[in-house]
Amino acid sequence: MTNERLRAAITSAGLNLQTFSEQVGVDPKTVERWITKDRSPHRTHRMNAAAILGKSDGFLWPATESDRISRSATEAELVRLYPSRGAIDADMWLSLVDDAKESIDLLAYAGSFLHDAIPGFVDRLAARSRNGVRVRLLFGDPESEAVALRGREEGIDELMAARCKLTWKYLDPAVGPARMQARRHGTTLYASIFRFDDVLLANPHAYGASASHSPVLHINRIPGGRLFSHYMDSYDRVWATARPV
Repeated sequence: MTNERLRAAITSAGLNLQTFSEQVGVDPKTVERWITKDRSPHRTHRMNAAAILGKSDGFLWPATESDRISRSATEAELVRLYPSRGAIDADMWLSLVDDAKESIDLLAYAGSFLHDAIPGFVDRLAARSRNGVRVRLLFGDPESEAVALRGREEGIDELMAARCKLTWKYLDPAVGPARMQARRHGTTLYASIFRFDDVLLANPHAYGASASHSPVLHINRIPGGRLFSHYMDSYDRVWATARPV
């Protein structure tokens, strides 16, 4: 059985066996065996390869998902479980924004609390973007069926679309001047995702309940862990299908 995921990831990254093997620090024939014989590399090489290709090692080598070290790293990624989103105070949200050096990625339907309950949140985002942080914003398309359905499920009907419209009204003036990337999505969300460099807050959704009443997972990325990459893979799939603003 061949490892087509690895082969495709190398090609997508614009690399060949020679250049990829040099970056990982192994012989090209070793990489060829990883592909043609679906061999699993040693953990160090696996982590290096995953980082170079921008994929999780679990995606590239699914058989490693259940190994002891990977399970331990995944468990260690979970820092804390908040009983609800309201248990996270405004100062923590602002600190996460201010401390971000590379990436801020937000995904929700409306995320109204970000501009309603956290003073200057949008201004802080714009400031980080102007300072070189990549900021990606993914909020619901008010005209989409997914937003309408979520409104019905929560029992607030058209208020969900109204909240999305309000969020975009707050964001629109800041997106262009601050060079933030923004897209409107019409995707069924199973969790809102808020990522700040290596910290990720995942807010799972429950049928018939607002996201604010659902728990939040505080996750810190650890090499070899699965939680952070699991949620970021989901974020990237929504981003790929969303409509640029």
